Amino acid sequence: MTDQLAPIRPGEELDIARLQAYLLEHLPGAEGRLEVLQFPSGFSNLTYLLRLGGQELVLRRPPFGANIKTAHDMAREYRILSALKPVYPKVPRPLLYCPDDSVIGAPFYLMERLHGVILRTQPPPDLTPERMRKICEAALEALVELHSLDYQKAGLGDLGRPEGYVERQVRGWTERYQKARTEAVPGMEQAMEWLAAHIPPGSSAALIHNDFKYDNLLLNPADLTQVMAVLDWEMATLGDPLMDLGTTLGYWAEPDDPPGLRRFGLTHLPGNLRRAELVAAYAARSGRNVDNIVFYYVFGLFKVGVIMQQIFFRYQKGYTRDQRFAVLIHLIREIGQKIQKAIATGEV
Repeated sequence: MTDQLAPIRPGEELDIARLQAYLLEHLPGAEGRLEVLQFPSGFSNLTYLLRLGGQELVLRRPPFGANIKTAHDMAREYRILSALKPVYPKVPRPLLYCPDDSVIGAPFYLMERLHGVILRTQPPPDLTPERMRKICEAALEALVELHSLDYQKAGLGDLGRPEGYVERQVRGWTERYQKARTEAVPGMEQAMEWLAAHIPPGSSAALIHNDFKYDNLLLNPADLTQVMAVLDWEMATLGDPLMDLGTTLGYWAEPDDPPGLRRFGLTHLPGNLRRAELVAAYAARSGRNVDNIVFYYVFGLFKVGVIMQQIFFRYQKGYTRDQRFAVLIHLIREIGQKIQKAIATGEV
């Protein structure tokens, strides 16, 4: 159940000769011939496995056709990992950052290869409800631990601007949706107006991951109930930790949710907490007030919908040929329906 590798997708190839020459010059201990494969999962930054001599490394770069100066800032992601590793051991060790986009067409960074299990769409054969519950609780503990981290002591006090964070996020994701819209989805349209009118009072700031879900967690293959690493820190910042929880809830499908949402991961399997139970458990462990959790849940759904819309827009424009993206509009419609239900019922 370790993450599977595949040949590089057409249109996402790297200049292996230039990359090998760069690594031999800049990476300590590098030697030998370079072999490159791709981790095919994930919808955002591209992830490759490099085999160089006796080393195995992981390379992260922005997607082709994306604005690499904002949402896909490799230098920022590398800096976050470098600062976190001494104080939050659940991150891979960063090894090298390359700002020179002449090497592979964009800035990139390297990190250590960790061998573990990532829960995606197919459960491990021995995943009982009891074990699933323990994994769920371990994931929640990792999120609470992150939100309690002293980010000033870690050297990340200037990573973001916590004051006014929620309002900026609502405005920013609304603008992203409007720029990437390909059709009017009623629930997504409703969310933009509703969120702007229901912004809650600010809460204390924390370091937040902004994409915390099962398929960004690397589990110990010897004990799946242990989180070895949290992956994909590209959207991490300082802000309201309930926005982080809201994003997690946006991905957290239950057994009676639409089929497209259930394909996000394994949260619908027996043993997982329901969304309302997850909120209650987070509140008990963190001590935070969750009275306005429906706002954060609606925001999480909207944000996930916008991410899917941006990817679908790039596919329609021909910036990517990844066929997984061709049907994303159906998922966006399902998300819109969940938004409408949450607003109407006031429940997560």
